[in-house]
Amino acid sequence: MKENNQDHILLERIRAGDLTACDECVQQHAGAIYRLATRLVHDPAEAEDVVQETFLNAFKAIEKFDGRSELRTWLYRIAYNAAMLRFRRKQPEFVSIDDPDKAGEANFVPQNIFDWTSLAEEEVQRGELRVELEKAIQDLPEKLRTVFVLRELEGLSTDETASTLGVTLEVVKTRLHRARLWLRESLTGYFQKYVAQE
Repeated sequence: MKENNQDHILLERIRAGDLTACDECVQQHAGAIYRLATRLVHDPAEAEDVVQETFLNAFKAIEKFDGRSELRTWLYRIAYNAAMLRFRRKQPEFVSIDDPDKAGEANFVPQNIFDWTSLAEEEVQRGELRVELEKAIQDLPEKLRTVFVLRELEGLSTDETASTLGVTLEVVKTRLHRARLWLRESLTGYFQKYVAQE
């Protein structure tokens, strides 16, 4: 409740034209928006542009923000839309009929899964594993990656993620489940190699 009250006060200051409130808003949320954008567009320079677009668009539309969601959720929604516009501009204009859902994300069934829970926590924190995990996250299909990043890396709730993406709670839960399965299978080879070396 305290955070919502602070958001409300900050919003009122922004609406009143208080430039220091705009700066505060940017300072509070730019880091998280940059992380999200980087994971969506795969390019640090493009991600910086997404951050700028996000705040410009937010401040222009601040009067339209009704406050039903948290400020950060609204900013994530704007950032997501800006990132997707940039990301899709880079994609080919045709879609293969042989690959309609990017590597079959809708029907993805894992074939070989390693149980990560058997590894010690300090091993999971190793730099090499973090690199492998980040690569696997980048390889996720766009819809699964976005839900995984918002829920697991940015810490949004299921409700906030659904609001940010404009989808139902069930869609978020399904995509998050598929993303986790996808990542587990993607990293199985790495874990099996690691265990074999022990």
